Amino acid sequence: MSYAVIKTGGKQYRVQQGDVLRVELLDAEEGANVSFDQVLLVGSGDSVNVGAPTVAGATVSATVRRHGRADKVRIIKFRRRKHHKKQMGHRQHFTEVEITGINA
Repeated sequence: MSYAVIKTGGKQYRVQQGDVLRVELLDAEEGANVSFDQVLLVGSGDSVNVGAPTVAGATVSATVRRHGRADKVRIIKFRRRKHHKKQMGHRQHFTEVEITGINA
């Protein structure tokens, strides 16, 4: 089974064909095909091809399943005995993609 390490949204993911993962929000419609061209590593069995910094000509194709927002993260800053308390919340947007192929 071949695998690859891709970079998108400032993060790196190890993916295989059939994987479903959440990445930073992509500008694509649901059901559309997207291609990740920043492939840092491609592996198949014992052979590993490491890019410098990316593998030339390698792409990973995926299908957009849905867009959404993650659970709320609560940020609380509290100073005891100082009459200071600050609360904030944040919900990050994401795109859920299914990996359909690895082209090395």
